[in-house]
Amino acid sequence: MKKIIFIGIVAAAFLFQGCSRSIRQNPLFDGASLASVCIASSDSSTTVIVRDYFPFLKEISKVSSDNLTISSISADGGYDTVAVVVKAGAPALSLIEVESRGEKGYIVFQNRNGSTGKGPFISSIGINGNGKEIIFRTQNTPANYMVFWQNTFLGTSFIHYKNEGVFTVTIPDNAFQMERSYIRVFASNIDGVGNDVLIPLDRGKIVTDPALLNRKDLYTQILYSLMIDRFYDGNSQNNWKINRPKEVLPKVDYWGGDIAGVTEKLNEGYFDKLGVNTIWLSPITQNPYDSWGFNKDPKTSFSGYHGYWPIFVTKIDSRFGTDEELRTLLSDAHKRGDNVILDYVANHMHINSPTLKAHKDWTTPFYTPDGRENLELWDEFRLTTWFDKHIPSLDLEREYISDPLTDSALFWMKNFEFDGFRHDATKHIAEIYWRKLTRKIIDSIPDRRLFQIGETYGSPELISRYVKTGILDGQFDFNVYDRFIEATIRPDGSFENLANTIQESMDTYGYHNLMGYITGNHDRVRYVSYAGGDVSLDEDSKAAGWKRKIGVKDPVGYDMLEMLQAMIFTLPGNPCIYYGDEWGQPGANDPDNRRWAQFEAKNQNEQKVFDNASFLAHKRRASMPLMYGDYYELFRSEDILAYMRIYMGDYVILVMNKSGESRKVEFSLPLNLTYQEKENVTLIINPHSYTLLEN
Repeated sequence: MKKIIFIGIVAAAFLFQGCSRSIRQNPLFDGASLASVCIASSDSSTTVIVRDYFPFLKEISKVSSDNLTISSISADGGYDTVAVVVKAGAPALSLIEVESRGEKGYIVFQNRNGSTGKGPFISSIGINGNGKEIIFRTQNTPANYMVFWQNTFLGTSFIHYKNEGVFTVTIPDNAFQMERSYIRVFASNIDGVGNDVLIPLDRGKIVTDPALLNRKDLYTQILYSLMIDRFYDGNSQNNWKINRPKEVLPKVDYWGGDIAGVTEKLNEGYFDKLGVNTIWLSPITQNPYDSWGFNKDPKTSFSGYHGYWPIFVTKIDSRFGTDEELRTLLSDAHKRGDNVILDYVANHMHINSPTLKAHKDWTTPFYTPDGRENLELWDEFRLTTWFDKHIPSLDLEREYISDPLTDSALFWMKNFEFDGFRHDATKHIAEIYWRKLTRKIIDSIPDRRLFQIGETYGSPELISRYVKTGILDGQFDFNVYDRFIEATIRPDGSFENLANTIQESMDTYGYHNLMGYITGNHDRVRYVSYAGGDVSLDEDSKAAGWKRKIGVKDPVGYDMLEMLQAMIFTLPGNPCIYYGDEWGQPGANDPDNRRWAQFEAKNQNEQKVFDNASFLAHKRRASMPLMYGDYYELFRSEDILAYMRIYMGDYVILVMNKSGESRKVEFSLPLNLTYQEKENVTLIINPHSYTLLEN
């Protein structure tokens, strides 16, 4: 490997200037969540709502920048909303300085327009002997760097350049007063923006031991999505069915799963055995007791077993349990070090909701301006479309509606010790709702750091609009999931397309994001049935589940599911297992993908899939590279994808082969890293399989 010539060019030479380790006290900014990165729009001006990055601010006295032109566009002339224009000759990375109450915080502004994709790659490679300096190495220099502790930009006295692309960052003394804080590093060069680096600190100590992390560290989460009614029946006393099989087929009636059943499996150790640590509960609010909707073939209406038709938004559905049973689940989960997040429906209420009967003007119009029924027009009328005639969408753009309804969502966090939300139908809800809810959470329960993840199908640009510090922590990255399906199921599918989508996600959401990466969900065909050849990508996948018994025709489907599991557990973000996918449970689309949960294997293939998921989950929780490591792509082709995660010089490499033949793979490691004392790696990867390597 060629030696790297390093030239630091960040505003000044950044020569080491003395031994000061303290920075100005900024408790307002540094005691808060890290400000997300602001990415320039494709046009010449970018609108920035400052509280999207610092939602806790009560007042903003000034917003400024050396490399950007900033002007107020707030109605009152203040700095709540500003227009940002990149000055001629400005670097790809700039700073936006925000002042409030005499303190300063910083937003990183990235201009990726014109980037060639050859920006610098930077990663931590070790710790200096005194334990107070982090050693970094850079590839593709010379480079510009920005280094932060929390939301404070660190000056030149905290950076010491050595040679060959190596420099150190000194941890400020302020960090030793906080239980958890972070060092962040960003880099760019003439070819564009590179990756970002995130280093967790435990009272100033660089975290290298996962044992120092806990359930409040959001980057350690492994989600498990379950549908309460279909998970486990722990209390037969609350069982109830519509029980009119000619009207409601048994497949879409209530089956009896409940909150007590989740608690029972929790305390039996099922989630511990699997290795997940964050339980995502399906909606628990009261749904109707009668049936709604209609399916023509076969003829059936539906119960609200899934929980997505709320009538009372602050009451637990009696078929799922009681307040006491919910508090027991939350308490028992926390004792075991697990989180519980609540799936919450804000977009709509059932038409028989007392709230809608009292406020008939709270819904969006049922007809579009040209006279069509405004049903399932997901993109054309994104913020107003109804999901069905019996679940009208709420007009949450109107503040007098979004205000009480954000209070309803907040009710669950204030009255129960939930650890966050999974938000349904995020893109169909006005951004004013999400901003209002997040700020109410900060104001009313400031001592709790809740995790909020949304559901949006669409482009990275659309998805990222909601992924900001003052809105949501992340969303599910369905684009990566869909590219994996296309690459592995379609005859002309390619891992090169998957690699492009992963890179686009890193560039859009950050290399240390809190996006969700899934094995599947309650609205999708089970991947194992796609890969096993029992469901086609080109057929009506809902009808398939009604018309025939869906299974796994070809056992290769289980091997491919293991590869999907390997990918989601090694990417940055939060892995998410949809219940049943830990076994390779088959199924077509809704409702066939909502069978009873299983807790033991029915054959050797299913046991192999479970063992794989459990191995990967436990591996991730014990690996700093897999939780906080920097992502670097090593190799891509139609059938092979290889990438690595690096943290403090330790790494984990994933190599996937989707083809039906063994393949030879060769690649070089970055940053002078070696595998078995060699910089070049040569491997033979078995068909339909993956390999993990570690140093």
